[in-house]
Amino acid sequence: MAKLYFRYGAMGSSKSANALMVWYNYRERGQEALLVKPQVDQRDGDRVVTSRMGLSYPCIYFHELTDGAAKKHACIIVDEAQFLTREEVRYLVHLVDDLDVPVICYGLRADFKGELFPGSAELLVMADKIEEVKTICWCGRKATFNARFDEEGNVLKEGAQVVLGSNDKYIGLCRRHWMEGNLGPDFRRRLKERAAEDAAGAASEGGPDAPDAGRMGGGA
Repeated sequence: MAKLYFRYGAMGSSKSANALMVWYNYRERGQEALLVKPQVDQRDGDRVVTSRMGLSYPCIYFHELTDGAAKKHACIIVDEAQFLTREEVRYLVHLVDDLDVPVICYGLRADFKGELFPGSAELLVMADKIEEVKTICWCGRKATFNARFDEEGNVLKEGAQVVLGSNDKYIGLCRRHWMEGNLGPDFRRRLKERAAEDAAGAASEGGPDAPDAGRMGGGA
């Protein structure tokens, strides 16, 4: 009997990598799984699931998923499932209960303010099986919360729930350090080092033929 799975985890817990590995395991066994994600998530390009460790594979957008497509596959794998609507989660329930197609969803449980995403809230209610994809806080405890931080390394607790294209502004923390807004004793130093490395890389990509500020401005 098919089941609906919700596998959630904090930022940096390799959820997308897990989704891609499950897809690969199906293919290795001669079965085809279908990768799906909400269209709102285009951080890594059009119709592609990409993990932080560099794994990637083409997918379809959720609104392109049909009964016919689902029935042709052994499993449906949904990445970034927190962005689904209540109605979209109910459609996944239909695929499982009426078409007997297993569905595995990967996503965040809660946002940087500690509030459930709509898709995650519905999945927590409707999923047959709920599993945690684990990662750790800087202190070594299990990370269960997602912190958003600014360019100076300050933890933010206000703002829009969804800010796409800014994976590098989030980090997983344990509850204690999320409550404290504590990113670790050397976080700001590492953040500055990374910014300097990024700036140096951007400068080197400009090459020797890149125009300097004087020529661009046309002044002395």
